[in-house]
Amino acid sequence: MNSQQKLVGRSIATSKGQTTIPKPLRDAVGIKDGTPLTWILENGAIRVVAKTLNAADLAGFLGPPPSGVHLTIEDMDKAIGEAVAERYERKTRR
Repeated sequence: MNSQQKLVGRSIATSKGQTTIPKPLRDAVGIKDGTPLTWILENGAIRVVAKTLNAADLAGFLGPPPSGVHLTIEDMDKAIGEAVAERYERKTRR
């Protein structure tokens, strides 16, 4: 969505406090069935923030690894374990 775009929609709250988000607004921010919404009351105004991204959506956003090497989780776990063991050995050698 263009950050300069202004959309206005109207809805009515039910006796249970429920309301419908107008379709143009849902479409503009990618709200689908099950999208978590955070409601924030600030200075007398309510702001609704939709969590439309998850960690998988961010995969690759930094580009390729600088070294060009792709590692699996297992490779990373092994490298971390080796680094921890090496550091422990250095500290306990004294």
